[in-house]
Amino acid sequence: MKITEIETFAVGAGWKNWLFVKVHTDKGIHGVGEGTLNGFIKTTEAGVHELKHLAIGQDPRRINALAKRMLDSVSLDGGHIHRTVIAAIDVACWDILGKSLGVPIHQLLGGQVRDSVLGYANGWYRTERTPEAFLEAAKAVLAKGFKAFKLDPFGTAQGFISREELELSHAICRKLRDELPRDTLILIDVHARFTEIAALQAAQRFADLDIYWWEEPTSRDRQETVHEVAHRSPIPVATGEMYDTVGQFYTLAAGGGVNIFQPEPMSLGGITPSMQVANLALAHGSHIAPHQSGGPVATAVCLQLAAAVPNFLIQEHFDAFNDTWTRDLVTWHPTINPDNGHLSLPDAPGLGIDLNIDAIKHHPYDPDAYLNVHAEGWEKRLGRREGTARKQPS
Repeated sequence: MKITEIETFAVGAGWKNWLFVKVHTDKGIHGVGEGTLNGFIKTTEAGVHELKHLAIGQDPRRINALAKRMLDSVSLDGGHIHRTVIAAIDVACWDILGKSLGVPIHQLLGGQVRDSVLGYANGWYRTERTPEAFLEAAKAVLAKGFKAFKLDPFGTAQGFISREELELSHAICRKLRDELPRDTLILIDVHARFTEIAALQAAQRFADLDIYWWEEPTSRDRQETVHEVAHRSPIPVATGEMYDTVGQFYTLAAGGGVNIFQPEPMSLGGITPSMQVANLALAHGSHIAPHQSGGPVATAVCLQLAAAVPNFLIQEHFDAFNDTWTRDLVTWHPTINPDNGHLSLPDAPGLGIDLNIDAIKHHPYDPDAYLNVHAEGWEKRLGRREGTARKQPS
């Protein structure tokens, strides 16, 4: 079997663009992948086409060899862009391999260790930054069947946060904790906003709210700062979504204090390096909770991992809060079990999902669709149209 062509599809999906990839073979089997990187969709799409000559003519079932060829052949490291390109093709090749054998990808990763996985909602609070508005939005989350959700209550704070802003952030989460069922899991995403001391001060202020985790508490310039916070924080720290090498997770494990690793399969280069991180975490006595703020193909990737990875903690889920028409772009979506807040797992051969190309063509790339968490009102997820009504898709 040989790869004959690689197509890309940049999709304007409301508040963010997604990049889908379709890999064709001479045996009539195709695979799909995703290479979504917020703000870099056209860049990553160009990268796929620039490197696809390294994949065309190769056997898609030799996934590790192909990934190494795409990484090594340019003799330089293109970082996130480079590995996101590789990930899109890597996942499509896993899809092809599974389809060629008639089994889901998780069967090739060792088989299922669970039948469903706990999910947490994100992208749900497209509202005013007030306790009352967040509470109403959170009630809608629970009504969909979720038992856990994540939020960033810190507005546009960066570096340090004023006492007034910190108190408003705390009041939002206090309202959620007091008014929602006690067993609701509340996760906080700090979005790498703070210095070490500010991250610790904020964590101490939130210590009375039974927060599930404190995600990316410090800026990304120096990986070491997260350990200083993690060793002293009253809330468990989670991090890793911005790492683009497995070695960074080795450093994370060696530094200690963090037991929740958040690999982003698209940033790491796909399924193979994500499994390497999972095994590294297992040896460290830690769990993984993959980051996933992309599209539905990336969701399927994470759920394939959830099926096979023993030390898989919980899965981020945006899909239920995207514009309803986005469901038409693909052939499969996980369901949410309202009894336990779990997401279903794909079980069809390969990745278990395919693209609806006709639907995709109706939603082209939108240059205004990206997320900037340092812009006033970013919580509404309007992209560059802050303060204006989003145009409706045709």
